[in-house]
Amino acid sequence: MSEELFTNLAIFVLSLLVGFEVMSKIPATLQTPMMSGANAIHGVVIVGAFVIAAEANSTLFYILAFFGAFFAAVNVAGGYTVTDRMLGMFDRKPKPGNNAGEGDQK
Repeated sequence: MSEELFTNLAIFVLSLLVGFEVMSKIPATLQTPMMSGANAIHGVVIVGAFVIAAEANSTLFYILAFFGAFFAAVNVAGGYTVTDRMLGMFDRKPKPGNNAGEGDQK
């Protein structure tokens, strides 16, 4: 195992442990808003796909760049969609029968 691979694997395992600790401390009612915001922030993955595409020198790398950009875009769009739906839950609904201005003119 090369030193670079070992370092990258150690960083990955540490990030898993830190992520688990952070998520376990967040109340269940706040996990959905946090995750939807995190999905929207993951637009940096699109940048990574563009870097792969810029340095691609074979068909395999072009295919990987395409799928990376596609899935990252879906993730970002899904994050914004879920966030928008959640924020819509906090809108005040008009009370039934309280249609101000309708039918007042004769």
